[in-house]
Amino acid sequence: MRIPFEKLKSEFKRILLSLDFTEEKAALCATIFAENSRDGVYTHGLNRFPTFVEFVNEGLVKPEAEPTKEGAFGSLEQWNGNAGPGILNARFCMSRAIELASENGISCVAIKNTNHWMRAGAYGWQAAEAGLIGICFTNTIANLPPWGGIDPRLGNNPIVVAIPREGGHVVLDMAISQYSVGKLVQYKNNKEELPLPGGYDYEGNLSTDAATILESKRLLPVGFWKGSGLSLVLDLLATILSQGNSTAKITQSEKESGVSQVFICIKPQNSEHTANLIEEIISYTKTSRPEHEGGSISYPGENTLRTREKSLKDGVLVDKGIWETVLKL
Repeated sequence: MRIPFEKLKSEFKRILLSLDFTEEKAALCATIFAENSRDGVYTHGLNRFPTFVEFVNEGLVKPEAEPTKEGAFGSLEQWNGNAGPGILNARFCMSRAIELASENGISCVAIKNTNHWMRAGAYGWQAAEAGLIGICFTNTIANLPPWGGIDPRLGNNPIVVAIPREGGHVVLDMAISQYSVGKLVQYKNNKEELPLPGGYDYEGNLSTDAATILESKRLLPVGFWKGSGLSLVLDLLATILSQGNSTAKITQSEKESGVSQVFICIKPQNSEHTANLIEEIISYTKTSRPEHEGGSISYPGENTLRTREKSLKDGVLVDKGIWETVLKL
């Protein structure tokens, strides 16, 4: 079923106000949750909202908390999220990174003791819409085995790279696992098979059964050993730069809170030559022959824009059961 975007946003705001969020904070959180579903990232929009409410009720997410600055060196700043809403902390940090990069050309803002930021790509879009290149990543609770291992010891540690572009921003938003945990849950609930293997069964065989993969806790890292290595170094960077919790420390609590995140911005040379270089790369990529008849080649973020347009026109696609759960909150 589809719900008007404004209706989705208003319901989120209603519930957040009942949880003692201020008017401003409730409006911003509700907007980002709604925008995540609007853009097709249902796992970190409506579908994740009940869990967010649960974390607020448990005291893991503190609506009243504000980030505080703990250190600075040139264009590098360190902040403490004080267990505040991850969406608000992330939005703040990217805003600060944009401000610093606009002044100095480049910036890095790291934050510790924050919470899940929902859709990582939201902050890449934020940077691109401000005309800056944005790079951000986070560590997570352990849900990915290292290459050659069986037990989860790495996070899926999403990373985002966004490049501003006149005809539609290029925004890469990817987890380190082939499918995020949220996406696997979505396939499991819909009783759908994965298009490609997303992990292993108990016998160590690659599987397209989301339920089996979630049970075995053996998600497949992108690029096999390469993804495993990337996850490790992202955890190292997020932890070192923020001086916050590592995946090992986060996992001890058994609930994902107190994570570490990094936001980097670069001010590109705003010129016709820069724009032409971007178009050259995208245009050349699209000259590849489609694998299937009628298919097309898309750059990261292009399908998001198509989904956004359809959602605003026809309503946001929602899971009926989850929507009804939210209405009762």
